Amino acid sequence: MLISNNIRSNNIETDPSIKTQTDIAQVLEQKHHIQVYNRFPITITRGQGAKVWDSEGKMYIDLLAGIAVNNVGHTHPRVIKAIQNAAISPLHFSNFYYSEPQSQLAKKLTEITGLERVFFCNSGAEAMESCLKLAGKWGHSQGKKGSILSLSNSFHGRTLSTLTMSSTKYHNGYAPLPSGFDQARFNQIEDVIKHIDDDTVGIALELIQGNSGVHPVEYAFAQDLNRLCKKNNILLIVDEVQTGVGRTGKMWAYEHFDIQPDMVAIAKALAGGIPIGAMMTSEQVADTFNFGDHGTTFGGNPFACSIALEVLAIIEDEELLKRANKLGSYFMSRFRFLSDKHSCITDVRGLGLMIGVEFDQPTRPIVDKWAELGVLSNAAGGNAIRIVPPLTISQELIDVSVEKLDILLEQF
Repeated sequence: MLISNNIRSNNIETDPSIKTQTDIAQVLEQKHHIQVYNRFPITITRGQGAKVWDSEGKMYIDLLAGIAVNNVGHTHPRVIKAIQNAAISPLHFSNFYYSEPQSQLAKKLTEITGLERVFFCNSGAEAMESCLKLAGKWGHSQGKKGSILSLSNSFHGRTLSTLTMSSTKYHNGYAPLPSGFDQARFNQIEDVIKHIDDDTVGIALELIQGNSGVHPVEYAFAQDLNRLCKKNNILLIVDEVQTGVGRTGKMWAYEHFDIQPDMVAIAKALAGGIPIGAMMTSEQVADTFNFGDHGTTFGGNPFACSIALEVLAIIEDEELLKRANKLGSYFMSRFRFLSDKHSCITDVRGLGLMIGVEFDQPTRPIVDKWAELGVLSNAAGGNAIRIVPPLTISQELIDVSVEKLDILLEQF
C-alpha cells in the first residue's frame, strides 16, 4: 500500500496522526529506504507456527511463510535452541579454515540430493549465479563457446545474470544485460530444440514457476528436457529455490518428475529464515573449478549451517513431507470447492503446499482484503494468488483461511 501524502510529510516526533509502529515505519521508509517494496501496512512483531501478530496485536494466518522460507514454521523451539547454541560459538571465521557445521551440512545435502558436491553461498540468486559460473567454465572445458537457455515466464533472481534468465518483463530499463542468454517457451520441447546448439552449456528450469502464478512443469516436458540435455551434453540446471526443502511434498521437486539434474540451486527454506544458499552438482562438473575460481565471504558460515542442519532434521523427525502432501491435497480441495461456488476462480494448481489459485481478474485487491480479514498471501503473475504456508500449518487454520476467502469473494 502506498504511503499517504500526509504521512510522507509529517514529523514523527510532533505529528499527532503518527500513532502506531506502522505509521513510524512508513515515515522512516519514505525518508531512508530505496523505494523498491510496495509494502502492506502491517508491522509483524511476533510469530508462532503458521500464525503471526502485528504491532497492534492482531493475529494473521501466514500463507506466505516469508515467500516459501519458514517451512518449519515461525519460532520453532528446536530452531530457537539451535540458534542459541550456534550464537555462543564463532559466528564467522572465513572459508580459509574448516568448519564442522559446514562439513556436516555438505555431507547431508549430498546424501539427500544424489549430487556429490556443494558450494555454499547466501541466497537463491547467488546459488543460481554459482551454477551459471560453473556451467560456463565446464562448457569451456567441453569446447563450447557458452550460452544458457531458460524458459519463458521464469524467475531466477534479481542479479543481472539471473534477471536476464528470468521473464522478459523484468528486463525493462536494465540495459545493458549480459549476453549469452536465450529463452524458449515453457512446456514446449520443440521450441527448446530450436533454441539449442553445440555451444549451449546449460538449460535452467523451475519445476514450478512460482512468481508467474505457480505453474508446474508438465511431466512429459521434464522427461523430454532431461533426455535432451543428456543427449546433447548440456547441463540441466534446476532452480529449487522456492520448491526445495519439502515444499512440494518431496524434499526436492525434481523427485516428482523422475529426473536427476546436473546442478541444483537451493536457498530460501534451507535454514528456516537464516540466509543461506547452496549450489549442488556432480563431482565431474565440480572438478572444473580450481582453487580460487570461486568463493564467498559469508557463504557456509557455521551459524547458518548449524541452523540448516536442525531444519533438515525437523523435516525428517516431524514427517513434514507427508504433511505437505496431505494438507496440500486438502487445501486444494477446499479451493476447488470455492471455485464451484465463485466463478471468479478459474483454476487451482500446485504440488504439496505450493499452490496457485487463478482468478479472472487481478488479485492484489483480493490479497489486500484477505489480509484485512487476517490472512497473509501473495499476488503472483497478475491474476493468481500464491499459497506457500509453513509445512506445519494445521487443517483448522486452512479451514479458517478458506472460510474468510469465501466471505471475501461474495464482494467480487
